[in-house]
Amino acid sequence: MVWGGLALIIAAISGAFVWKKLAAGGLSGSKPMPVLGQLPDFVLTNQTGQTVSLADLRGQVWVADVIFTRCPGPCAKMTRHYAELQTALPANQPVKLVSFTSDPEYDTPKILNKYAERFGADSNRWWFLTGDKPQIRRLAVNDFKFVVVEKKPEERDVPEDLFLHSTWFVLVDRQGRVRGWTDKPGSLHAYYDSENPEERALIPAAIKRLLHEK
Repeated sequence: MVWGGLALIIAAISGAFVWKKLAAGGLSGSKPMPVLGQLPDFVLTNQTGQTVSLADLRGQVWVADVIFTRCPGPCAKMTRHYAELQTALPANQPVKLVSFTSDPEYDTPKILNKYAERFGADSNRWWFLTGDKPQIRRLAVNDFKFVVVEKKPEERDVPEDLFLHSTWFVLVDRQGRVRGWTDKPGSLHAYYDSENPEERALIPAAIKRLLHEK
């Protein structure tokens, strides 16, 4: 009886320890997604002409990337992957896909809307944002840490080859904070490589985790 009682006590203590570790994110695979930074407020315009600020995205989990419609390189492929995400994500959840243009002088709402239609974007769930170029550049480079470099004319392979930019997807939580993720070996990542199918496959589950955060 004594040994049985001790076994029950040890089991109870062990269970409490495991639960505490889970709650604290201390076990492998349950670590909280790191907070990498708070986004500043912004005022931009989406493809339907609607004004969009950070406040309009509060309470929603969203994925961000940077593209431009004249892009002769990876943008179309990135946008197709976004279209796959749109299909994979639940339609009745507060989740958005957001694409910032690095070429706002050309990418007007009308141009962006035509581009959005080409990829079957639902304007209620997927916004293409344009507006003040310095504001977009600061947001993309300073806050999201995207690489956005305007090419000089002599560096362009074709006239539309305007920018060298990241092919990354970044997650933002319901408080407007950029969130990273930790892989199984414990390495921290700030973004999901859009060209890596294994990393893209992690995004729906990560979004679900952020939706269930208190």
